[in-house]
Amino acid sequence: MTGLEAAFGYLLSPYGLLLMVIGTILGITVGAVPGLTGAMLIALTLPLTFNMDPVAAFILLVSMYVGAVSGGLITATLLRMPGTPASIMTTLDGYPMAKAGRPGRALGLGITASFVGGVISWLFLISVAKPIALYSTHLGPFDFFALVLLALVLIASVGGKSMSRSFFSAACGIFVSLPGVDKATGNLRLTFGFEELNGGLKLLPVLIGMFAISQVISDISRIREKIDVIPVKKRRDMLFRLEDWKKQSMNLLRSSVIGTWIGILPGIGANIGSVTAYSAAKSVAKPDDQKKFGTGSETAVVAAESANNATIGGALIPMIALGIPGSVIDAILLGALLVHGLQPGPLLFQQNPTMVYTIMGTTLVSNIFMFAFMIFAVKYLARLATIPRGFLIPVILVFCIIGSYALSARMFDVWTMLIFGVIGFGFERLKIPLAPFVIGFVLAPVAEESLLTGLMASNGSYLPLIQRPFSLLFVTLSVILLSLSIVKNYQARVSARTH
Repeated sequence: MTGLEAAFGYLLSPYGLLLMVIGTILGITVGAVPGLTGAMLIALTLPLTFNMDPVAAFILLVSMYVGAVSGGLITATLLRMPGTPASIMTTLDGYPMAKAGRPGRALGLGITASFVGGVISWLFLISVAKPIALYSTHLGPFDFFALVLLALVLIASVGGKSMSRSFFSAACGIFVSLPGVDKATGNLRLTFGFEELNGGLKLLPVLIGMFAISQVISDISRIREKIDVIPVKKRRDMLFRLEDWKKQSMNLLRSSVIGTWIGILPGIGANIGSVTAYSAAKSVAKPDDQKKFGTGSETAVVAAESANNATIGGALIPMIALGIPGSVIDAILLGALLVHGLQPGPLLFQQNPTMVYTIMGTTLVSNIFMFAFMIFAVKYLARLATIPRGFLIPVILVFCIIGSYALSARMFDVWTMLIFGVIGFGFERLKIPLAPFVIGFVLAPVAEESLLTGLMASNGSYLPLIQRPFSLLFVTLSVILLSLSIVKNYQARVSARTH
């Protein structure tokens, strides 16, 4: 229990609590401003943590994660503009409620549902992560390669509307991870004569480019857009009543569990979790209640918000237990572990239990603070959305450049950031999802290293992939998922042609 005691000693110290408060408030603030995202915030903050104690750094980063996902509901409800992609479904019913004169009620339902979803997913996190990590220590290199293969198939087949676009995005991410030293031969590959590529492309400039610079380019095109905010007058309308708990308890539990398990699937994301929970809530609702969905349904707001916050705890499970990111933000957190000299994956529990329990503890405590802060400050946070983009964009650009340059003190990383910013903007315009790219970029080296280790142990034979029970299971699941996705896409195209 030494690791647990040390973690809570860090977290409940004045310094730890201060970092958690700062991180949660910054996350909520960024989440409440359309055009800014949690991934952008954490990518920009990561360089600032280089000289911090790793535990303190993760208190800050994880609390930002919780705050950013939660903050998006404010503008989704009051402006019909989701602050984060996770809050897209909230706009369908939260905004109609606000327009009908019940903005406080809509926000109160969303904030409480977010808190409950976060707590339920935290219970899964503390219950499931350690057993998975202990069990995964028995996995061999071929098992890990097959597991990464399954993760990549999941990302491409489930994570986007178009399977071909998702596969293309993942393939681009894998290709971008290839420059540097070939692990099999020790020779340089795909460096194109640039000495800076000898060590491969760094994660941070790529992430800042894909998520921050691409968003800045997009915001520049909408720089003169005016925003009107629905005012929130009565704070007492936000509080859950006893009858609300009775009416929404099953919805809260079902949606939180759905969100948690969607979060566990690599690269799927909180937006898919909220869509799935929203659809499930509508399918089990009474016919009269079903008609309210999309026009101001309280059940719909609760389902969407409890699910998207529940994906946080769910996505942290594979990151902590297996070293496989469950979302884009988890990919950044995975990079943060590496930057701070920690090895993500099954051995993290044994080598640095304090870090693991810190992440778990921060997830719970920041959810509690998020709930209290948003109930108190939501009427003021909504005004953040009216800040002109002309003021925000230069500040963001400065932080982007400083963050990329600070990594290795070289302009090459700044140019890398700008190039990937243009690529990210292009992807967004072409509706190519960014998540498969980032997950592919992060997981490809893991897959390559596992495969090479396995081949060395088997004298170059691939047979262990289908001889070992776990690798056979993962490969089989990959084939089944891929086949089902191909059939589903084919049927959708045939149906579209006939209509």
